[in-house]
Amino acid sequence: MEEYSLKVEKKDQGQRIDKFLASEYDDLSRSFIQTLIEEKKVTVNGDIVDKSYKITENDFLKIIIEEKESEIKAVEMDLDVVYEDQDIIVINKNADRVVHPAPGHHDDTIVNALLAHVDNLSAINGVKRPGIVHRLDKDTSGLLIVAKNDKSHKELAKQFKNRTVDKYYYALIEGNLAYKKGKIDAPIGRDPKNRKKMAVRKRRSKKAISRFKIIEEFKTHTLVEVKIETGRTHQIRVHFSYLGHPVVGDKKYGSKNTLNAKRQLLHARKLAVKHPTTGKKIVFEAELKDDFKEILNKLRS
Repeated sequence: MEEYSLKVEKKDQGQRIDKFLASEYDDLSRSFIQTLIEEKKVTVNGDIVDKSYKITENDFLKIIIEEKESEIKAVEMDLDVVYEDQDIIVINKNADRVVHPAPGHHDDTIVNALLAHVDNLSAINGVKRPGIVHRLDKDTSGLLIVAKNDKSHKELAKQFKNRTVDKYYYALIEGNLAYKKGKIDAPIGRDPKNRKKMAVRKRRSKKAISRFKIIEEFKTHTLVEVKIETGRTHQIRVHFSYLGHPVVGDKKYGSKNTLNAKRQLLHARKLAVKHPTTGKKIVFEAELKDDFKEILNKLRS
């Protein structure tokens, strides 16, 4: 069972509950929320309401989504496997795949493909997210490490929580930077003007640190490597948008997309972890996807 809960702020009062919740949670569509309301899976201060209910300040909203094992099925799909043993599997994720099932994505996710590829995945995250220790946005490509058993899952989750995993990304950004390398230390929270976005803000935010260095410069664009020390939602996309250099193709955070990229050009390039069984540090690297390479070659020519 999955549960969502939040308290209504003064600025949000007066909205219809279904519209408000859909704006709060990117992974839940408005029609899906309406279905949950009809099924009495949404409460306000512990009471059942209908979809026309208008929220007021300090209302406590709760959504309950019951997961059914039958909802998840194995589906044969191409997987770009970088490494695999009895404990973990590491893939180079394509940019057109959601990591785990969610409303609107039931049988076209990385989890569906993994279930068809391996015999076992850890069960710690429930039936919808077996083996998933961390995630990448749908339109971000690159390295994703998955646990095949509960022991490996617990050990990897501990490393991610303690920030001992080294995560490096390649991002093609708009414009040119003033420095060859640098550190972005800017807290991130939900954008108060658009609840489906994140933003750099002082209040109601969490510490976020990204370190970058220039890999290659072009006339109007720059390829950077970014090491993230924290794992906030959309962190790299938000930080470079904040600097005035959005990731190419990321229209959500201000890209002009003059290169006509079909997605944000962000790629999880390198991942360094301790193997959950041997304890030895292992480093994985993933080649850029063809669409990313093509745009770089276009810029070089």
